[in-house]
Amino acid sequence: MTAHIAQTASTDGEPAAAPRVDSEVGPLRTVLLHRPGAELKRLTPRNNDQLLFDGVPWVDRAQEEHDAFAELLRGRGVEVLLLADLLVDALHDDRARIAGIHSAVNERRLGIDLADALRSHLASIGPDQLATALMTGMTFEELPAAEGASLVRKMHHPIDFAVDPLPNLLFTRDSSVWVGDRVAITSLALPARDRETALTDLIYAYHPRFRRTGRAYGAHSAPVEGGDVLLLAPGVLAIGVGERTTPAGAESFARSALADGLAHTVLAVPITQERATMHLDTVCTMVDRDAVVMYPAVRDNLFAYPVRSDGAGGVVVDDRRPFLEAAAEAMGIEKLRVIDTGLDPVTAEREQWDDGNNTLAVGPGLVVAYERNVETNARLEDAGVEVIRISGSELGSGRGGPRCMSCPIDRAPLV
Repeated sequence: MTAHIAQTASTDGEPAAAPRVDSEVGPLRTVLLHRPGAELKRLTPRNNDQLLFDGVPWVDRAQEEHDAFAELLRGRGVEVLLLADLLVDALHDDRARIAGIHSAVNERRLGIDLADALRSHLASIGPDQLATALMTGMTFEELPAAEGASLVRKMHHPIDFAVDPLPNLLFTRDSSVWVGDRVAITSLALPARDRETALTDLIYAYHPRFRRTGRAYGAHSAPVEGGDVLLLAPGVLAIGVGERTTPAGAESFARSALADGLAHTVLAVPITQERATMHLDTVCTMVDRDAVVMYPAVRDNLFAYPVRSDGAGGVVVDDRRPFLEAAAEAMGIEKLRVIDTGLDPVTAEREQWDDGNNTLAVGPGLVVAYERNVETNARLEDAGVEVIRISGSELGSGRGGPRCMSCPIDRAPLV
């Protein structure tokens, strides 16, 4: 049975302060995770590439690893919200049910008759079953019994997907980003992830907990993903531009953040457009107020285009500058400390691939990282950063580390 999560309240019964996130390293109070479920059991050697996984994970072990990750955070005083629970709660609202069903049923793919039959079926089941169908997908053999002839059903293999599964829900960082006291629903680039933002959107729109949450970034026409957005310091954002986030997406996000007063400087950071560096947080993440862990192969050729408001509703885009220099200036510090991934070029490449850069800061100088990245973790500790190690042998098959798997909803301010 799903536990319903009430609106956060203070001890005196008044609504608590609105959640907000102003940095990457402020003490973590609340985080959104997604426990891997039956959607991962849809992955096969035939479809795992299309669904953006590099292998077929052992699902039971992935769940054990994720449970340990969630429990570790709870042990540090972090409130852990699970996406599936929030989705079930939201689907008690009829408007959310309509939105979820609309996102799942592709009439152009199924045809009018089969689409109508599927809508009727989904409308007839309870919130728990509907949430499962929206996340796990449905094959043609799982569709409701036909009430007449269907060429679409007949010409598809029974195990073809009529509703695609969403195995990448595991990576909650990408579909929503909190900036200040607002949430931005992003626009994911690849077809395999199209529907993720629809589910995230309906959670924020219809779950009672987020009823008063304001929205940031109103334009979704150009791709921008949360793994490319780093909150370097209050008022300073970095947005990677590469395989998943386009220049148009970065500009749209920057204009929105600047216009809403959520940032005074946005750094657009070009990164290589390839699988190993799909997001900015695969090559660089914050580990302390003034420190990043970074893949050394990009250290000297990572640049940024600073974007600022022109004071009249437009923006000023400066010429490109070295990223580390531009970031330090925008953050108001002398320089950023850089902790290299790995020990030598080969180790660095291996550990970057295994998400050595993809750390989740629980607080300043305190991060969660995969235990397999031995050299990178040792370098972090040598630099004074405490590393909490977790297992990720199966979780990592989708190419995502602790940061990818977590969407911070509330962080305490840095003092």
